[in-house]
Amino acid sequence: MSSTHDAEVPSDMKISINPQRASALWHNLTSVQQRVHGAWCASLPAGTSPPPAAPVRVVAVSKLKPASDILALHRPAPASEDTASPAASGGTQGQGHGHFGENYVQELVEKSRLLPKTIKWHFIGGLQSNKCVPVTRDVDNLWAVESVDSEKKANLLNKGRAERNERLQREHGDRWRQALADAGMEEKLRIFIQVNTSGEESKSGLHPDSAELVSLARLVRDHTKCPNLHLQGLMTIGAIARSKATTAETENEDFLTLRATRDRLAADLGLQDKDELELSMGMSEDFESAVRLGSSEVRVGSTIFGERPPKKEATVLEHTEQEKK
Repeated sequence: MSSTHDAEVPSDMKISINPQRASALWHNLTSVQQRVHGAWCASLPAGTSPPPAAPVRVVAVSKLKPASDILALHRPAPASEDTASPAASGGTQGQGHGHFGENYVQELVEKSRLLPKTIKWHFIGGLQSNKCVPVTRDVDNLWAVESVDSEKKANLLNKGRAERNERLQREHGDRWRQALADAGMEEKLRIFIQVNTSGEESKSGLHPDSAELVSLARLVRDHTKCPNLHLQGLMTIGAIARSKATTAETENEDFLTLRATRDRLAADLGLQDKDELELSMGMSEDFESAVRLGSSEVRVGSTIFGERPPKKEATVLEHTEQEKK
């Protein structure tokens, strides 16, 4: 298991990083972080002196992008790049960006085997029940699953995380928890419940006012039934039309709905502080609007990595790396 300072790929596989590509990626990521900070500052009361970093997690959505792009951002930024603070990047001092999002289970599993264990992976795509156990069992450094919308999936994710923890116990014995901590990994898997705030049939997620939402939240928080899960918050994918129509002077209805849903759910769960439940909302087209409305996390892909290739043409390894392999 890698240490928290080990940002190297497995010894039998070296991934080449193009310096010009790395510089461009860091420029894009830094721009996103600066825009997040600006939007967050705009949400503060007049006269407030903001800290240098916004308390908003940036998840770099790397689906259909090669492992070299992820490694370029996970390693410390090139000295020429004027990057935002580690708190905004999801990394720590002297390291690169920490949080990356993937939409496809097979792609995530393959990338997780090639890339450092210090990466904190988020699964943000539609999740089939038969994939819940494999992805949580096989990706040791899976930080969160953000598309949970049923009790069945929650139970299966708990089962997969339990199997992962049992394997680590066999490998490390009594010090398995310390081995996890040394690698920057956690015993529990963080769960975001997906809420369908737009009412679109094409989107997954629970209705904001549904009893199923409260029931699922209670299940994930039940330490006797799901001891390997932690309820992190709520997630939504807003309607594209609403995102495009939102300006600095208007508010996105999807984000308002998710915030109100979080507040009601916190009350139903008896939480003293509603902010115990995070809001994962905002993507490339609308993340600034989301931050102004209280988003705890934004999921940004094309603004950082550029346009994605067609799925059938995407490769985890560049052609030259495949030849080396």
